[in-house]
Amino acid sequence: MGETRYQAFLLKYAEIGVKGKNRHIFEEALEKQVKIHLWRTGADFEVSRINGRIYCEARGDYEYENVIDELKKIFGVVGICPVTHVTDKSVEGIKEAAVKFIGENYEDRNFTFKVDTRRANKTYPKTSMEVDADVGEALLDAYPEMKVDVHNPEVWLHIELREQVFMYSKVIKGVGGLPLGTNGKALLLLSGGFDSPVAGYMVSRRGVYLDAVYFNAPPYTSERAKQKVIDLAQVLSAYTGTIRLHIINFTEIQMAIYEKCPHDELTIIMRRYMMRIAEHIARETKDCFGLVTGESIGQVASQTLKSLFTTDEAANFPVYRPLIGFDKQDIIDKAEEIGTADISILPYEDCCTIFVAKHPVTKPNLNIIKNSETRLDDVIDELMEKAISGDEVVEIKHRGNQEEKR
Repeated sequence: MGETRYQAFLLKYAEIGVKGKNRHIFEEALEKQVKIHLWRTGADFEVSRINGRIYCEARGDYEYENVIDELKKIFGVVGICPVTHVTDKSVEGIKEAAVKFIGENYEDRNFTFKVDTRRANKTYPKTSMEVDADVGEALLDAYPEMKVDVHNPEVWLHIELREQVFMYSKVIKGVGGLPLGTNGKALLLLSGGFDSPVAGYMVSRRGVYLDAVYFNAPPYTSERAKQKVIDLAQVLSAYTGTIRLHIINFTEIQMAIYEKCPHDELTIIMRRYMMRIAEHIARETKDCFGLVTGESIGQVASQTLKSLFTTDEAANFPVYRPLIGFDKQDIIDKAEEIGTADISILPYEDCCTIFVAKHPVTKPNLNIIKNSETRLDDVIDELMEKAISGDEVVEIKHRGNQEEKR
């Protein structure tokens, strides 16, 4: 398509449209997110809701690519339609607008097409099929090199007959899901790998705000490892909104586990104490209803079903694992799609990789693990309190993000 200056965008949603009496809650949340994302672009848009759509009209100049990039990050949007507003709503006006639209947007018009009219305004004097036929005839008269194909056209010309009339031929895929703020908040256990950032994205895509916790282990992990996690949270915040990242110094707890507990149980016991600390943070966080991890069944020794069962027993909060059935390549592909892969691949190790046993237990016995943890009884309460009281909180916002009320 050419460089036609679109006056507006129609945003389509799908799942929200079947929410019944609660639908307005989801629509209001989506409208709020659209306003936030468009604000980030620095452009001036008027955002409103019309039946089954969000309508965004530019009130000045804007950078097309920047706007599309932001709209593609809004959970709940399934389609982004750059539209032309047809001021003359008569059939003749629509036909003239269609001829002009194709002429301005397609230099090479040797293609098949189909006109698809949606008649949301039932008072319009012609039916959808009649408008389709009239506009199609006008286009064939103006551009005889074009051909109609009602089954598999190369170009769809969409016309929406509402109180206003909109025309578009491009639908840019959105991320789908549900709008942020419609399903509370969860706490993400965030590390520097591929998995946990993708898990956070997947849960947030269901309307969940995120906070996060990172377990730091200086001097065994470097400042670059910590910055790597902050950078991952920064990328996520473009989709999820502001993230409060809790950075917990986990070194002394890890050293105590290493010194006092069987080495083949290190990872499981370490994970159990991470879950306990994460649960404590989650309980102190308003409207937080669960923990999120990036685990996938069988990917490593600590992610067998029995290992996950043993890990979960340490916390009373629900644990959500959106990647549970993914394989590694699925996760890497999604990380590349959302923009976290290039950061996750950086070779700065976190605490999980530093303190890994050579031969970790894959089928831990819960009673044996609990018995091993009793070896920490003389120090663990003090170490846990110290770690929690030293919580470093970094508020991470998308660059240019306006303050969001949750």
